[in-house]
This record gives sequence, C-alpha cells and structure tokens, in this order.
Amino acid sequence: MASAPDLRRTVAAALAVALTAVLTWFGTGLHPWWPLLWLAPLPVLLYAAGASWWRAAIAAAIAWLGGMLGLWHDLHDVLPIPVAELALFFGSETVAFTLGVLLHRALLRRGAYGFAVIAFPAARVVFEYLLAIGGTDGTFGSLAYTQVEFLPVLQLASVTGPWGISFLVLLLPAALAAAWQLRRARGRALRIAGAAVAAVAVVLAFGVVRTVGDESGPAVRVGLVASDPPTSPQIAEAGAATAALLDAYAHSAETLAAQGAQLIVLPEKLGVVVDPGTRDSDARFQSLADRTRAVIVVGLVHVAGASSYNEARIYTPAAPVQVYTKHHLLPPFEPFQPGTALSLLTQPPGTWGVQICKDMDFTALSRDYGRAGAALMLVPAWDFGVDGYLHGRMAVMRGVESGFSVVRAAKRGYLTVSDNKGRILAETPSDAAPFSTLLTRVPAVHAETLYQRLGDWFAWLVLAGLALTIGQLLRRRH
Repeated sequence: MASAPDLRRTVAAALAVALTAVLTWFGTGLHPWWPLLWLAPLPVLLYAAGASWWRAAIAAAIAWLGGMLGLWHDLHDVLPIPVAELALFFGSETVAFTLGVLLHRALLRRGAYGFAVIAFPAARVVFEYLLAIGGTDGTFGSLAYTQVEFLPVLQLASVTGPWGISFLVLLLPAALAAAWQLRRARGRALRIAGAAVAAVAVVLAFGVVRTVGDESGPAVRVGLVASDPPTSPQIAEAGAATAALLDAYAHSAETLAAQGAQLIVLPEKLGVVVDPGTRDSDARFQSLADRTRAVIVVGLVHVAGASSYNEARIYTPAAPVQVYTKHHLLPPFEPFQPGTALSLLTQPPGTWGVQICKDMDFTALSRDYGRAGAALMLVPAWDFGVDGYLHGRMAVMRGVESGFSVVRAAKRGYLTVSDNKGRILAETPSDAAPFSTLLTRVPAVHAETLYQRLGDWFAWLVLAGLALTIGQLLRRRH
C-alpha cells in the first residue's frame, strides 16, 4: 500500500503532466490558441523543481509528448508523413523539452536561479535553430508560430526572427517557476518574476507602437485565384488537361484584371508543360498581361529534357517572361531540380519578389529578398488542407521579419494577403467556390528591419547563453 507522501507525489506528478499536456495540445499544432503556450510548461517546471531527476524527466517527457500528439492524426493520417519520420519528430521534440526541464531543475537546485530562467527557453531556441539550419523543413515546428495572431508579440520577429518569440514565450513560465522556489525570499522572487514581466512588457510596447496606424505609401490592387474541386487531380497532366485548366485560370484572371487588379497570383504546380509546350502557355498569359496591363504569376511544372522544375512563370506587360524556380523542395513529393536565384521585379510602386510555398519556411531566402528591398512577395503555393492556416501564417511571419507584404495563393489552403506588420488584409479559403478569387489593396512599401540586416544574431546570442548556463552548472557541481 502506498504511503501518504508517495500518493501525494504521484498525484502532483499526474496533475502537472495533465495540465502541461492539455495546454500544449491546444496551444501548439496546426491551429494553436496563442495564450495557452505562455503557461503550458509551468506545471511541469514547478513539479520538476521538487522531484528527483528521473521523476522530473519522466513527467516532462510524458507531458510534452502527450501535448504534441495532437498533431498525430494530421501529420500521419492526412498528410501523410511516414511513421519513421514522425517518430524522429516526436522523439526529438520530447528529448529537447525534457533536457530543457532538467537543465532548469538542476540550476534551480544549485541556487543559480537567474541562469535557470535563461536555460529553459535557451535550450528550446537552440533546438529550433539547429533544426532550421540542418534540417529539410526549415522553421516548421517553431513555437514562434503559435503567436502569429498576437500582433504585438509578432513584431519581435522584425528584430530577432522567430527565435526571440520562442524565447520570450518560454521565459515567462521559467521565471515564474524560479520565483515560486524563492517565495520565502520575496525580494529575490519579485526581482526574477519582475524582470521577465518587464521583458514581456517592453516587447508588447514595441509591438503596439510598431503597429499603430496604417502603412503609408503606394499600394497595389492584387487579385488571387485558386480552384479546388473535389475531383481535381493532384497536378493536371501535360497536354489537353493542363491547357484546359490554364484557360479556366486565365478567364478568372481576366475577370480580376477587369475589376482593377494590377497583379494576379495563381497557385503552385497547376499543370505540367513539356518543352516546347511552354511556348503555348507563355503566349496565353503573356497576351493576357499585355492586354490587361497586369502582372500575372503562374505556378507550373516545367519539363525540359530529363530535368523538371517547379516554377513560377512571371508575365509582365510588354516584357520578357521571367522564371523563378523553387529552392526548397518537399521530399519525396517533389523530384525536381532546385533553383538558386532570386526573381525580382522592378515596378513603379517598388520592388517585388517571388517565392514558392515551402521556400517561405526558411528565413534566409526571405532575408535575401529583404536586403534587395522587396516590398511585395508573390507566393504561389499548394498546401495539404489541414496545414493551410499554419503554413499561410508562417509566410506572414517572413513578411514581418524582412519587411514586405505577402500575396499568397494556395491550393488546398487559403488566398491570403498580409502587410509587412503581419496584419491580414484579406483572406478566403481556396475551396470557397469552383474558382475562389480575392481582390484587395496591399501596401507596396519595404520596411527595413534589424533582422533583415543582422540575421540570426539573437539565435547565436542564445547559443552563447546556453553554453554559459551549462558552464555554470558544471562549475557548481565541483
């Protein structure tokens, strides 16, 4: 029969695990509710501080894995991602969170409270950064995306990139857990909690000031089109099927141009064109651009000999066709040759850039466009339905980081237009009609940002901070 202390420990562990798991389940994932993540780690951090290291590790692992498993159905049954890749994803997430909790606990128990507060969010940011620079999925999985709807905090991306947002969200629960351990030393507890609250307050004040008022300067009337009928193939086959689909899209684009659209963006991989078939599709849309005086961006698979490319073909009135080739491909679904160059359009309202879908998961490419002065980013895309909201919001964050508005037309997702502060100006589901369309005005103004200029400076600072906290832990052990 369990003793009373053992029963209390078991109940405390179960309660901490359950609370963290539930808050994580609803605070992360493809449709996160942003307030929850600010508190999600706190129950496990509070429990871990008073538990043995192995009990703390088990509680942390079960809690985080339990919360993250909210993604299982969407990632495995809908997308679908192979079980081996999912095991690696969930396993690495669980290990990273558990190590962060254990590091926080170890520093608390050695009296290094300030270092403990830094260590927990730092461990997460370093994990995210290493995945971003070494993995194939870029920043997918960053906790920063849970806060995209929290507009003042989103502005921090213009300074630190996503890394500062992930750090800030985890800093608060780490500080509250440390302050609770110091509750008998009220002055120290208040200083630790107060410092974290002050950091959050500064970020909120910066964000509010940055988003006051509308963007001044030139604006462009943009149109977006997508068609998602239930019977549509994955990609229209080369020949008659592609020609018919492009004709239908051209008709919708012409309608938008007649309504005043100066720029029209169509989705990614509408069909397959095989050389010399590009001459026909190019003639169709170049003629439309010349006639309507609108810039038109069309996503196509281009087969040239033994090679194939995921392209955005750009039709500017009275100008040669420009081609952007997707840089970041999605294995194993995209057996294409990757691109390496930027595509910039110099227009009277400013400089426009082009990326395709997954390219916007990576910060460096958008930063290159930002440094080139891009004011608008034109993004043909193709999502997987369940991830349409989140994937679109990831692109929104790139615009905040590097100072451009985003015009993103996605099949199986949303037609979304956002400004360089991350405000959603207009949005509609891609399956709202046989051919969903969106027409709105978007500022064509580039905003210089610190992140655009200095890149991942904050991630490197956090990496140094994590090394310092580990060094502090090792010194205190001896």
